[in-house]
Amino acid sequence: MILRSLPTLISCIAAGLFCGVDASAAPATFQLRECEFAQLLGSSAAARCGRFQVAENRDDPASRTIELRITVIPSLRLQPEPDPLVLISGGPGQSATDFYASTGAAFAAIRRDRDILIVDQRGTGASQPLDCAFDSDADLVIEEPQQLRRLGEACLAKLPGDPRFYTTSVAVRDLDEIRAALGYEKLNLYGVSYGTRVAQHYLRRYPQRVRSLILDGVVPVDLALGPDIAPRAQAALDAIFDRCTADRDCAAAFPDARDQFRALRTRLEREPVVAHLPDPVSAQWLDAKFGSQHLNAAVRLLTYSDETASLLPLLIHQAQSQQQVDALVAQYLMIERTMDLQFAYGMHFAVVCSEDAPRWDSQPVAEAVLEATYLGANFMRGMRAVCDIWPRGVVDEGFNAQLHSDVPALILSGGNDPVTPAAYGERVLASFAKGRHLVLDGQGHGQLATGCMPRLLAKFVRSADAGGLDATCLDGVRPAPFMLTPAATAP
Repeated sequence: MILRSLPTLISCIAAGLFCGVDASAAPATFQLRECEFAQLLGSSAAARCGRFQVAENRDDPASRTIELRITVIPSLRLQPEPDPLVLISGGPGQSATDFYASTGAAFAAIRRDRDILIVDQRGTGASQPLDCAFDSDADLVIEEPQQLRRLGEACLAKLPGDPRFYTTSVAVRDLDEIRAALGYEKLNLYGVSYGTRVAQHYLRRYPQRVRSLILDGVVPVDLALGPDIAPRAQAALDAIFDRCTADRDCAAAFPDARDQFRALRTRLEREPVVAHLPDPVSAQWLDAKFGSQHLNAAVRLLTYSDETASLLPLLIHQAQSQQQVDALVAQYLMIERTMDLQFAYGMHFAVVCSEDAPRWDSQPVAEAVLEATYLGANFMRGMRAVCDIWPRGVVDEGFNAQLHSDVPALILSGGNDPVTPAAYGERVLASFAKGRHLVLDGQGHGQLATGCMPRLLAKFVRSADAGGLDATCLDGVRPAPFMLTPAATAP
């Protein structure tokens, strides 16, 4: 749940026959074709692709149509299982296609038995993206709520679609229509972050169509995202500092990491710096402004992974004690580029301002609590400034009511997740009579590729039995060791 336009809130190896669906069941307007699916490092995979037409306003068949990008990575078996795994990515605003391109290897064991179905949710990727092409020179890490409001108004004016019809409640209807068109009777759902909200709502509306459910970094259906984000982010950062203090080598190298962070924030609040460094992507030299809000954004997103979190004491020490900010600025720039490429901010607003904002006042967090965090109270002020002008979209009745389901569910949490903590997983577990919650020590947001998890997920999808899953291979999972120098961890 990330949105750069707010102060810190915003992250088929072989060709085969396409045997997992009944092509005769697909309507004439929806034809899959052979295609190459681009993956990381320049590789590609054989797939089947199509464009599925739906009404933008599903309750008005006469409204204009939009196209959704559909990709099926076929099973390696000639006779695959009849129910595919559907990937539902996070954000809100991330393309499922982009998500699979960077994580496909983690689903390889599942793909042995069944197809992988990838649908770019409306408003993301190549499915009528609701993106906001802000001026690249604009400083989008802004503290002034009214300036954020003006940026929101500019974004709204440029959108190619009506944001009222790009919410979760509309998206699940798209998914079920695609399921039917492809001839699948049931689906296995994998949702990560915001995608867990989509998966749970699909289950609510179409319980007979879900065979199994994986919720990775889960959002409780009754939770309004926003007010809790700053306190959760602070708790995760505090845990990293505490772990450094308890680690002999980290404590020796960075004995006052927490105090250095506070001092660095104060210094950058008073006077931002301009770093002259090579662009981390193009290697072209550039000048980059870096103030306290840029620091907050970088730190928050570095805590999403235990591997990047292991850099924080070193980066803070370099920036404050050694007055060398280049490495920290480079991390921020890489995060910024990733967000620009992978997230549709208009779709993000469409979801948050329709599904969360109306409930913020009923789930308040005290101003003093927010001010005590490194993100501060401006985080929520900025969110409110945008949502005050954003049109409210379609939200189903009972959208936030607690679920009660017998569908087998596997819930995954990181022990130090800065946005969807393990407590959320425990809260959601109560909804599933056949559910199980796995918490991975010291991990951040999203457990898909951690340790033996890909193998466990394949076993769960194969058996649809969370209780019988032997998860002892996760007992050895530990957070990555702290980096003590730019080249090495502790010996």
